[in-house]
Amino acid sequence: MRVDIVIPATRPDRLASLLASLDPPGEVIVVDGTGRSPAAARNAGWRRSAAEWVAFLDDDVEPAAGWSDALRADLEEAASAGAVGTQGRVTVPLPRGRRPTDWERSVQALETARWATADMAYRRSVLEELGGFDEAFPRPYREDSDLALRVLRAGYELRRGSRRVVHPVGPAPVWVSVARQAGNADDARMLAKHGRGWRRPIEAPRGRLARHAAITASGLAAVVALAARRRRAAAALGGLWLAGTLELAAARIAPGPRTRREVATMSLTSLALPPAAVAWRVAGWLASAGVARRRRRLEGVLFDRDGTLVDDVPYNGDPSRVLPRPDARAALRRCRAAGVPVAVVTNQSGVGRGFLTIDQVGAVNAEIERRLGPFDAWLVCPHAPDEGCSCRKPAPGLVRDACRALGVRPGRCVVIGDIGSDVEAARRAGARAVLVPTPRTRPEEVAAAPLVAADLRSAVALALGPGR
Repeated sequence: MRVDIVIPATRPDRLASLLASLDPPGEVIVVDGTGRSPAAARNAGWRRSAAEWVAFLDDDVEPAAGWSDALRADLEEAASAGAVGTQGRVTVPLPRGRRPTDWERSVQALETARWATADMAYRRSVLEELGGFDEAFPRPYREDSDLALRVLRAGYELRRGSRRVVHPVGPAPVWVSVARQAGNADDARMLAKHGRGWRRPIEAPRGRLARHAAITASGLAAVVALAARRRRAAAALGGLWLAGTLELAAARIAPGPRTRREVATMSLTSLALPPAAVAWRVAGWLASAGVARRRRRLEGVLFDRDGTLVDDVPYNGDPSRVLPRPDARAALRRCRAAGVPVAVVTNQSGVGRGFLTIDQVGAVNAEIERRLGPFDAWLVCPHAPDEGCSCRKPAPGLVRDACRALGVRPGRCVVIGDIGSDVEAARRAGARAVLVPTPRTRPEEVAAAPLVAADLRSAVALALGPGR
């Protein structure tokens, strides 16, 4: 198994010792990180690689003895389990005999951070499929979380390995905690790209932004009240600002060494930290407004089953006869990676006709999920055509029910199917439709369809729109 190692170099003083400690299982690709973002440097590195796996190391880590052998073992275990990525374990050594400073605790958080590229390996194929790191993240913050979240939402698995690296705590300027508030802009981009639930899958802890906003707002309101000569209001608002600032400083001082220098640093930076956090979040919102608008344009993709996701086997109740369409998995991965819910809307009149049971339909659906990954909802019409139900396509019932199940609006959903009844059901429900013709699609259905795609990948590209 060949593994190439990509190292974005920003600290030449540490690079020589890092390279000397490696016994690489493949090529070591060092990328000059000066003047470019870590995301751009890592992309430049893995795109130069032809290996099956690419491991990313930061240039300020120290691999433990036997790291290369442990990396091989981690990748073999991941490959056997079907995982596409594996994370090493990071140890941050702290001084003994005293409590860690605020800066040391910040670096120590790497020990529990999920999918951090201080030591992270991915299959090269998944990097190609998802486009690698998003270079719109300009800092060494959240670009690794964004990639991991896209990988997980594409239906892939990531694992923790056993290899270890040490991440020393370097010196930091007094204002480092204020400068680090720039990460709030990256959190704004994560929210715009992935929605409100983005923290949960990657186990990202929530910060204190709401409290920072309250402190900043009370301080600004106090200044406005004072300018308007409303002294009582200014005093009350100023008291709220002071109380919030003191609470922030105390929360940062309490777990630390409480030396004179640390107390002074925490007190001073706690004055500037809340407005800096809020300013960076607002800047991030403004920069990511276009991303959020594109994400809101599409809230769900509803797929027909037979002839669209899998080969059309009439009245199929046998899971062994399930055969996914050639590009179905790739199309679904792209939807999931974009954070768009996916559902299936399928007519199964064989149940109403007595050719198969609803349990057999469920077994076939379960096999499709096993082969193509999880769907957010399954909507099945079991009725025969003469039963007059409201759910059988081309009636709009299945599409509307799917939208309710996903908690989305029909107007922001796309139905992808292979025949005219899929298109008509979408139209009646108020959703958009993309037709992917097969040999059984009639010419008049193709002519009447508002959008026609040659295959599922193209259909999904049309549904997602540019930039996704």
